[in-house]
Amino acid sequence: MKKLYALLALLIPAISFAQNADSVWFVNNYTKKEVSIPMRDGVKLFISAYLPKDNTEKHPILMERTPYSCAPYGKGKYRPFWVNHLVEYCKKGYIMVIADVRGRWMSEGHFMDVRPFNFNKKTNKDIDEASDTYDTIDWMVKNLENNNGNVGVFGISYPGFYSTMASLSGHPALKAVSPEAPVTDWFVGDDFHHNGAFFQMDAFAFYSGFGFGAPHPKPTTVAAKTFDYPDFDNYSFYLKTGAISNLTKLTGDSLEFWNQIMAHPNRDDFWMSRNARVGIKNVKPAMLVVGGIFDAEDCFGAWNTYQAIDKQSPQTNNRLVMGPWYHEQWRNNDGTHLGNVQWDSNTSKYYADNIEIRFFEYYLRGKGTVDSISKATVFFTGENKWHHLKQWPPVDATPTNLYLEQKGKLSFDAISTFAPAFDSYVSDPSKPVPYTEDVHFNRSRNYMTDDQRFAARRPDVLVYETPLLDKDITLGGPVVADLMVSISNTDADFVVKLIDVFPDNAGHDDVDIYAETDAPNRVPMGGYQMLVRAEIMRGRYRNSYSAPEAFVPNKPTQVKYTLPDVAHTFKKGHRIMVQVQSSWFPLADRNPQQFIDINHAKDEDFIKETINVYQNQSKIILPVVK
Repeated sequence: MKKLYALLALLIPAISFAQNADSVWFVNNYTKKEVSIPMRDGVKLFISAYLPKDNTEKHPILMERTPYSCAPYGKGKYRPFWVNHLVEYCKKGYIMVIADVRGRWMSEGHFMDVRPFNFNKKTNKDIDEASDTYDTIDWMVKNLENNNGNVGVFGISYPGFYSTMASLSGHPALKAVSPEAPVTDWFVGDDFHHNGAFFQMDAFAFYSGFGFGAPHPKPTTVAAKTFDYPDFDNYSFYLKTGAISNLTKLTGDSLEFWNQIMAHPNRDDFWMSRNARVGIKNVKPAMLVVGGIFDAEDCFGAWNTYQAIDKQSPQTNNRLVMGPWYHEQWRNNDGTHLGNVQWDSNTSKYYADNIEIRFFEYYLRGKGTVDSISKATVFFTGENKWHHLKQWPPVDATPTNLYLEQKGKLSFDAISTFAPAFDSYVSDPSKPVPYTEDVHFNRSRNYMTDDQRFAARRPDVLVYETPLLDKDITLGGPVVADLMVSISNTDADFVVKLIDVFPDNAGHDDVDIYAETDAPNRVPMGGYQMLVRAEIMRGRYRNSYSAPEAFVPNKPTQVKYTLPDVAHTFKKGHRIMVQVQSSWFPLADRNPQQFIDINHAKDEDFIKETINVYQNQSKIILPVVK
């Protein structure tokens, strides 16, 4: 979800216009209108519309629907469109609209998290986010002066979900939609669950620490009270707090969606109806699905929304863009790197100039062309190049087995005869494997490319790697973890990490220990273990998310699951590494390692467990591009 500091930045009106030529230009050339628009059921939703003063031509409308507030509210207070490439739309004369969704901030009605798409709308009381979008668009094209009748919708993260829902509205004025890192499936892959494992840190921080889940009985411009953390080391805080039931005590009884999460531990109808993909059919507007390959929050949503549109609405003009970005980095000005890893160009600027602005210009203003925007535009890390593809995954991506072997080796060749063998480790919930070696309060966005040497040194992490590669190996598509395991208890989590090991001579930290001043803090890249992709699987869901199954202790059992897509080249002279572990803390909640209701488990329910991973029967299936 959007970060708290990003929201606060939007809420601060005291920006010095004199320090920014674009801000001065915007104030001189735009007027602001705040309106409450009646929906078909009588509920009024609030919008802030920024209109060009130029009346020499008709202007398109570009809208974002958001639960994060269309602040700042009030006359003379302006949304800072000038801080990134959105100012380019203003310079071209777009009408820019920010809308508070139903039940949030200045809009009336009851807010519902990821409100399900309503297939059976018969009366004016049958509403959903698609109908609210339709009614908002209908009012705008009829009432916002000097518009050209063409509307586009975009938004990142939760607003990405509302963008997906907008594409299902069916309004004829809606010509182009860009769901960006769209919230799509909150049980399988986005934000708060990954393959059934609860991402406690993001969920608790969002609903309690951020205050998002607070009741909203009437329109307001005042932010909700947030949780006062007693400890600013997230590993320490969540470990001391203990079981999820203890977090629930801290949230109180007023956080509706938190309590719904606790009441629905499996993928039942509650979660299925909130899978945004189910309604993606007969999509009319042109679609530009955007996401970050290293998005720690909604990487799953971008890949899978694009795939769902292609599969369920094949007639739709649908395109995909995936860059080497953290959450919403494509809308920031600096896309040159993520954490310690450099991309050799400003990928965010490339995207804004060559893809997004061209997309909306063509479909909303009839300007230019979109011929240069490929079906799939994907940045491949490692080689650090944009690929312009006719489809995704690439047509020549071939599933290729990479086997876990004895003595920590990885091999593309299976051993045909061998004595059954396995590697073992003890998973101890009282000492879970951290997701990053640094101390953080907020969850790090850089962990998606972080150096994994800290984990490789732990006894409860299995490490396998290839010899030095004698040629480049490029991956494009989903990665599949196919493990054969046995465990000593009845449940376990499995985390599989795909890692690019840099050459030992890739650079080092040459510091003069006798210098009188401290040297710059440079990260040694020699031997750097760059995380390319990692994902967790709650073992009980290995066969079904809706019907969990206990493990039979000590019985060899297959655990097979799909990691989000990758686009990466392992360069010649590098190594491919795979790490396997059973905790990823405090990113994901701890598994008690017993087949019990984890959401209501007690501290004493968490027990140690021995995990066995069988060599050569376990493999990683890589999408190797020939």
